[in-house]
Amino acid sequence: MSPLSATNVTIVDLDAHGFRSLARTRLLAAPPILSEPQSAGDDDLNPGLNRYGPSPCPAAVLIPVVARSPLSIILTERTGHLSNHAGQIAFPGGKVEAGDAGPLAAALREACEEIALDAEYVEPLGFLPPYRTSTGFIITPAVALIRPGFNLAAEPTEVADIFEVPLAFLMDESNHAIDSRMWHGAERRFYAMPYGGRYIWGATAGIIRMLYRRLFSA
Repeated sequence: MSPLSATNVTIVDLDAHGFRSLARTRLLAAPPILSEPQSAGDDDLNPGLNRYGPSPCPAAVLIPVVARSPLSIILTERTGHLSNHAGQIAFPGGKVEAGDAGPLAAALREACEEIALDAEYVEPLGFLPPYRTSTGFIITPAVALIRPGFNLAAEPTEVADIFEVPLAFLMDESNHAIDSRMWHGAERRFYAMPYGGRYIWGATAGIIRMLYRRLFSA
């Protein structure tokens, strides 16, 4: 299915105003209720291979869409020594802590801590349904439009690099490959979106795929 089929505009031509209007129409206006049945996760491509634990840890990520021309998404490369998802490409985010007002507050806090993204530049637009990982997390993705003019800095113990990928590339279904590897003695399939020497895969690619389906294929 074409990534343009849900709208009368092309993703290449979509500007910040158009993306804002589309997102506010298609995204969830409030954070999802985590106790309800989940619609997406690492095992979507692995029927019958359910590795989810009974009590996943609530987490949140920020999907930062930068209001450039063309639009882009900020991603990070995690440092290699972390206990979870070391060295992988990720959105800014982490666990929802007891002091957070909710998943959006957690995502904004983590974005500030990890890449020094000031909330002054962030315009929240809505949420995606929760995404479950096989590593024990249930993630609420918060989508936001980011006003240019920010200065980012990587928190060196967590983030090895910060970069941007064109939104048009990530929202093009022809760039959504399916890859596989052995994990815990079983072959697991997952989405992957290689870009410019970066290997975007796993939960991050799964969430991007969910964003694509929510905005452009519903």
